[in-house]
Amino acid sequence: MKKLLHNTKIGIPEKVRIELIAMLNASLASASDLYAQLKQAHWNVKGSDFIALHELFDELAESLEEHIDAIAERITALGGTALGTLQYAVKNSQLATYPVDIFSAKDHLEHLSHNVAILGELVREHMDETQELNDMSTNDLFVDLSRYLDKSLWFLEAHLQK
Repeated sequence: MKKLLHNTKIGIPEKVRIELIAMLNASLASASDLYAQLKQAHWNVKGSDFIALHELFDELAESLEEHIDAIAERITALGGTALGTLQYAVKNSQLATYPVDIFSAKDHLEHLSHNVAILGELVREHMDETQELNDMSTNDLFVDLSRYLDKSLWFLEAHLQK
């Protein structure tokens, strides 16, 4: 395997950087998977709420893409290699597999909200870990991502509540 860690003068010990990069790549895989799931729902949702959900899913995906880019850039800033291929995401995502044979708004909302919650939990775990490792820059990235995921979950679940 080629070298995945590069020299940097960043003031974080190599051992800590290796842990941080692993966390960030795990989040990158799951966030990339969620992005693809949001686009799957965006393209395939059907029903009376079509336009509202079509637009919501696309807006959530676009916002998530910014977080994905921030994760990948933090990995490289730490001297790591961002593992952002679809193949890597498929093998390393912690999200539930998204069914490609669903079309109803309710089904998309349930699956997306489930996976947003899974990623939210992973991110909160990483928030705790980065705080323990005393890397507040990576912690801030996870805090921002957590805030986005909580808001996204609220938007998705609001469509399911009566």
